[in-house]
Amino acid sequence: MKFYNIIIKYRLQIGLVLIALGVVTNIYSSFWPSFPLYFVGVILIFGHFFFGPLRLIQEYMESGDVEGAERVLATIKFPGLLYKPIRSVYYTLKGNLAMMKQDFVGAEKHMKKGLDLGMPMAEAEGASLLQMGMISMQKNDLRQAESYIRQALRKGLPDKENQSAAYLQLCSIMMTKREFRAAKDFFRKAKALKPTTPQIVDQIKQVEKYISRIPG
Repeated sequence: MKFYNIIIKYRLQIGLVLIALGVVTNIYSSFWPSFPLYFVGVILIFGHFFFGPLRLIQEYMESGDVEGAERVLATIKFPGLLYKPIRSVYYTLKGNLAMMKQDFVGAEKHMKKGLDLGMPMAEAEGASLLQMGMISMQKNDLRQAESYIRQALRKGLPDKENQSAAYLQLCSIMMTKREFRAAKDFFRKAKALKPTTPQIVDQIKQVEKYISRIPG
C-alpha cells in the first residue's frame, strides 16, 4: 500500500523520467526498445492529471490533519482535467476542509461545484446537501437550510449519525418557525436513531430538556 501511495505521489516525475529515458534509448538504439518506456511514462503522466492524488488524502482526513490534506489538494494544478466524478470529489473535499476552518463562504462555493458536477453515489450527494444545509444555518438562511436538508434525506445519508443530525437541524428550524408538532416529530426521529457521536448525543439531551414543555 505504501509503495502504491509513493507511485501516486511521484508518478508525474517518474513518468517524465521514463519519457526522457525513452528519448535517450530511441536516439542510441531504436524506437521499439524505447516503446515500453514511452508507454509507461505516458500512462503515469495521464494518471496524474486524469485521476489525481486524492487517494493520498484519506489518511490525513482520518487523522484530522487539515494542513496535510490541503497540501495534497494543492498539488492538483489543473482540476478541470480530472475525471468528472473525481473532480466532484475534489471540490467536495475542498468544501469539507473549508468547513473545518470555519470558512463558510469558501465551503459553499466548493460544495456547489461538487454538486453541480454530480456525485458518484446518492449517499455522497446526500451528505453534501446536508453540509450545504448546515452552511445555510450558519448564514441564518433557514428557508434554504430546510430545502437542502430535506433534499439530503430524500437522497439518502450514509449512516444514522448523519440522519440524526439532519433531523435535529430540521427540529431546530421547525421550532424557530413555531411549528412545534413538526419539531417534536423530527426530534423523535433523531432520538430513535440512537446516535453515538458525543456532539449529537449532547444536542439531543439539550433539546429534550425543554421540548416536552412546548405546545403541539
